[in-house]
Amino acid sequence: MLGAFGVGAPSVDTVLAAPRARPGEFLRGEVRVKGGDFDADIEYIALGLVTRMESEHGEGEQTGLVEFFRTQVSGPFQLRTGEDKVVPFQFPVPWEAPVTEVTGRRLHGMVMGVRTELAIAKAVDKGDMDPVEIAPLASQQAVLDAFVRLGFHFKSADLEYGHLHGVNQQLPFYQEIEFYPPPQYSGQINEVELTFVAGPAGLDIIAEADKRSGRYGSSTDTFGRWQTSHDQAPHRDWVSEINTWLAALSQYGSGGFHPGGHDPYAHQGGGHHGGHHGHGGGSGWGGVAAAGAAGVAGGFVAAEVVDEIFEDEGEDEG
Repeated sequence: MLGAFGVGAPSVDTVLAAPRARPGEFLRGEVRVKGGDFDADIEYIALGLVTRMESEHGEGEQTGLVEFFRTQVSGPFQLRTGEDKVVPFQFPVPWEAPVTEVTGRRLHGMVMGVRTELAIAKAVDKGDMDPVEIAPLASQQAVLDAFVRLGFHFKSADLEYGHLHGVNQQLPFYQEIEFYPPPQYSGQINEVELTFVAGPAGLDIIAEADKRSGRYGSSTDTFGRWQTSHDQAPHRDWVSEINTWLAALSQYGSGGFHPGGHDPYAHQGGGHHGGHHGHGGGSGWGGVAAAGAAGVAGGFVAAEVVDEIFEDEGEDEG
């Protein structure tokens, strides 16, 4: 009876071989299970990748953890009283996994972890959570380096629900990495938001400039889009290409210059995401994010749990 309430039940601890990986690489480690005060029937052991996200809905805004990848690393087995069992694992990081750090420094606003679920028959399930960092691919790093060389400074990063038009996107959300502009653009641009959508064959790069205009400081959004293979990206002159896009901001209106001639931000029916950047109307990221991520939103873990798991995040960012 006590076991049904979790008293004296088995415990679980997941140990990662390395708490850092890049999209497309493997996370490896082992799940260590310790038997409790009674024999227990374990139904399965599952691992999931979770990240923090804000979800806007009619009642307001909710912050929590969303699981975007899940794999089962063990089927059913019996765990004897006090028995130790080790289950090795490896699983691939999704190509579209959001980046959490750049050059060894965590991006403000991003957290990621591996969540372990130990399902125990006729008892309370046990779990574990371990922080993990996702570093950029070499192809992504080349673009990030170009923004830094142009004088941009990292502001923050977040995740948005929705799908981008014309992009082969697998996850129901995308990441926005936000930059402050350098002094030479401070009178023209409020900020630039950068999105990567990676796959095995290459990378979609989408940028949005929140462009200042008008006598009263109103703003419009101008977009740029590039496609490249992972092999070619480190050898392209991104400083020149991004500079060309920025220089075109004064020449083109809202919607602006996007290499390839196709606007990936045409509104996809099925709803409108209001966003939290104040774009409003049908412009900006809000105008292109389609609804349909309710299934992921249903997987939220309370914000209090996020703070408890990643309680040292503020220290790291400092």
